[in-house]
Amino acid sequence: MIFTSTRNDKLEVSFSRAVKDCLPEDGGVFVPSANAFEDLRRWIYYINENTSFTSIAGTLTSAFMQNEFSPIICQTIAEKAFPFSPVISQLDDNLFNLELYHGYTGCYRDFGVSYLCSYLETTHELNGGNSVFVDFTHGELGTLLAKVLRGKKHIKAVVVYEQGSVRGLEHEDYIWNGGNILPLEMEGSEEEIKAAIASLFADKDFVAKNNLTLANTTNVCRLMAQVFHFPYAFAQIKHKVDGDIFYSMEAGNYGMLAAGLYSWRFALPVNGFYVPATPALGVDAAGNAQILDSFVSLNKRGGADPIVPSNIERLETFFGNNSLMIRNFVFPAKVNERAREKAAKELFIKYGIFADPGTASAYAAAKESSELGAGGEDGALILVSQNHPALNSRYCRLVVGETPILPEEIAATTRPVRLNRPVVANAAELKKTIAEYIK
Repeated sequence: MIFTSTRNDKLEVSFSRAVKDCLPEDGGVFVPSANAFEDLRRWIYYINENTSFTSIAGTLTSAFMQNEFSPIICQTIAEKAFPFSPVISQLDDNLFNLELYHGYTGCYRDFGVSYLCSYLETTHELNGGNSVFVDFTHGELGTLLAKVLRGKKHIKAVVVYEQGSVRGLEHEDYIWNGGNILPLEMEGSEEEIKAAIASLFADKDFVAKNNLTLANTTNVCRLMAQVFHFPYAFAQIKHKVDGDIFYSMEAGNYGMLAAGLYSWRFALPVNGFYVPATPALGVDAAGNAQILDSFVSLNKRGGADPIVPSNIERLETFFGNNSLMIRNFVFPAKVNERAREKAAKELFIKYGIFADPGTASAYAAAKESSELGAGGEDGALILVSQNHPALNSRYCRLVVGETPILPEEIAATTRPVRLNRPVVANAAELKKTIAEYIK
C-alpha cells in the first residue's frame, strides 16, 4: 500500500517508510493513498464468526505491506500483537456492542500500541535498527508501553508525565534497571510538557540520531491497527443482519472514525457512522456534517503537532471537497449532558450494560441521528465501547447507582508509583536526559 501526505498527494512512500518517518516533512500527516486500497470484497464476504481476530489482522497487514513482507511474517506480527481480541455481543435484534477494552489496560489503545510494537520489533529483527518512543502520558500509555515492551530488544520508550501522575509501572520496567521504559516527571502544565516534546521532534537531527518516533495515532501504524475492528465486527454479525450496518463511537481525536472510513475503502459493507458533534466536526444549519477546519486551506496552517494527532486533517483529506460524501457517511449529533445520562441509564436498564461517558455519548448520538432520519429504521447499529466502564466507575455510580467491577489486572495498572528521581525542568533538560539514557 502506498502512503501519501495530507499536504502533498504527490508524495508516495511505503508503509514501512511512513511508519519509520512518522511525520512527512511538509507539515502534514501520513494517510493511505486514495488509489492504494485493495478491493477485498471477496475476502470480506468469505470471513465469518469463526474467523479469528488475528487472522483478520494478518490479512490486512499483508494488504498494508504488499511486497515488503511475506504473508507468513505479516501473520506473525498479528499473532504476537494480539493475545487478546475484541468482544461483540448482541443486545437486541438491531443493536450490537463492540467491546474494545479486553486488552492489557482496559482501553482500545491497547490494540494499536501492541500492534505498532509488534510491527517495529519484527522489522528491526529482520532488518536491524532500533526505535525509541517519546510521548506524553497521563499514566495509561506509560503503563501500556511498559507491559508491551517487556522482553523487546529493539524498542525503548521515554514517557513524560506531569509531576505525581506516574502509575502502573514495575521496577523491572525502568531503563536504569535493565527495562525498556524511561519514565520522566516534568515541571509545568500538560500543554507546556507537550510543547517541550514537540520541540524535540522539530530537531530532525536529534530525531534521526536517537531513532525517535511516536506511539500515538500520529504514527500511521498505530492508526491502521484500528481498521481491524470493523471487519471483525462485520464477520461476527453478518449472519444475523440483512440490512444496512452503522457504527456509533465517541469522538475522541477521530482516529477510530478515520479507521472505520478506511475499512470502507477496503470494500467493507458500512453505511454510516454516528458521532457526537464537537467544535471540530459539527453540524451546519441543515444538520449535516461539517469540518470547521476546512474553511482554512491546509497550506495556510501550521505544521501538524506530533503530540496531538491530526486525525481531523485525515478526515478532511479523505472527503476532500466532496461535501455530499461526508453527509452520506458521517452523522454528527449534538449531545448534551442530559441526553448522555439518559443514554447511559437506558443501556443499563434495558441491556445491563455499564457505559462510560464516551460510550453513553456514542449511544446518544446514534439515537438522536436515528430520530432525525439518518440511516432509516432497518439498519443494525454497532455501538463501539472503547474503554472499560470501571475506569469511570464514579460516573457509572452517579448515573445508574451501581459500580462496575474493575478486573484486578487492570486495577494494577492504575496504582500510583513514586519514581524518587529528579524532575525534568524544561525542554533542554529533557533532550539531555534522553541523550544520556538512550544509547
